[in-house]
Amino acid sequence: MSSRSIPLASRSVPQEQSSSDALKNVLRVTSGNFLEMYDFMVYAYYATYIARTFFPGESEFASLMLSLMTFGAGYLMRPLGAILLGGYIDRHGRRRGLMLTLGLMGVGTLLIAVVPGYATLGLLAPLLVLIGRLLQGFSAGVELGGVSVYLAEIATPGNKGFYCAWQSGSQQVAVVFAAALGVALSFLLPPESMTLWGWRVPFLIGCLIVPLLFLLRRSLQETEAFKARTHHPSMGEILRSIVQNWQLVLAGMLLATMTTVSFYFITAYTPTYGARELHLSATSALIVTLLVGVSNFFWLPIGGAISDRIGRRPVIIATVLLALVTAYPALAWLAAAPSFARLLTIELWLSFIYGIYNGGMIPYLTEIMPPAVRTTGFSLAYSLATAIFGGFTPAIATWLIHFTGQPATPGLWLSAAAACGLLATYMTRHHQAAED
Repeated sequence: MSSRSIPLASRSVPQEQSSSDALKNVLRVTSGNFLEMYDFMVYAYYATYIARTFFPGESEFASLMLSLMTFGAGYLMRPLGAILLGGYIDRHGRRRGLMLTLGLMGVGTLLIAVVPGYATLGLLAPLLVLIGRLLQGFSAGVELGGVSVYLAEIATPGNKGFYCAWQSGSQQVAVVFAAALGVALSFLLPPESMTLWGWRVPFLIGCLIVPLLFLLRRSLQETEAFKARTHHPSMGEILRSIVQNWQLVLAGMLLATMTTVSFYFITAYTPTYGARELHLSATSALIVTLLVGVSNFFWLPIGGAISDRIGRRPVIIATVLLALVTAYPALAWLAAAPSFARLLTIELWLSFIYGIYNGGMIPYLTEIMPPAVRTTGFSLAYSLATAIFGGFTPAIATWLIHFTGQPATPGLWLSAAAACGLLATYMTRHHQAAED
């Protein structure tokens, strides 16, 4: 986005902070990001149970597709949330906006947790679940961008990539927590109980976490970079800036496509992919997902730190090329002889690529957006990528396998996402990082 359309304040240098203060700030701001991803992962993990409860039908495939499409529908609200809530944050402050998104997430989660099934409410049941997903998607449209921008603005000089990595890091904690909870429930409850009510337990736990997260976020301080600005754009100014600079938003969307498609494949889709398509046990697939979350958590800050040292673009280009070359062959090798060991090996390889790529991509995306509309620009680009590509990855992968009869075909979808990242890197080759 051009900085000419909206006045920018002079550069603001983050205040020095102790290690303990920095850790507290990171924990406070990423806590809501944890809840957002936890809610989304829980839905994806229990998509088959949700299908039976709210979308019963004669065809198991059709029932599952309705459940997965409802999961994806939440992402369609992300661009709207990015614009409206992003504009609110850019005008009124990072702290106030992040409190608002947390509240909306809690309402959406509660709705899904307590709505009776189709057998009780009929068509009203799936409609209410859809509304819950739309609320979650609306709030999530700016949650990730708001957190990433906050971390970028409080980062110490030369460590922006490392700080920003903890936005995605908090999501991996959610992946691990949700998967571990799923493994525990699979041991504690028989399949009949899981189908009837057990799948609701993780959603209810998410609701119970909300008050704690509110307490954490209440103590957030506004960033110095935001307070230093003398002009905060109106919604009209923000919208004009976005329209005038649509090419930058498009490039940001393509950059985020590689991240969103990879992430939702190796986390949200893995339980369904492992159990339904590879015919492994549901517990084995959840254990793989748990280990992928741990792997992601390990590689993300490393990717961010590497990008701080050698630059964002070399990290992005190297990992994109790795994905292009290896995604389909890796899944073909897995599909040839499915096993727990092979699934884990391939998922950890894809986790490595995702973690290093995302570690460089997130700070890069914050840097190419002008500070005055940074939250809106980042959130819109990322939300479009998630709404159009990433959020529907489980549904698209399921359809590709159903259409071709080949469990390896989602590798082509991963390769297409990598090609988007390569194109975006080329489109932004002459762009200089925006000044704070």
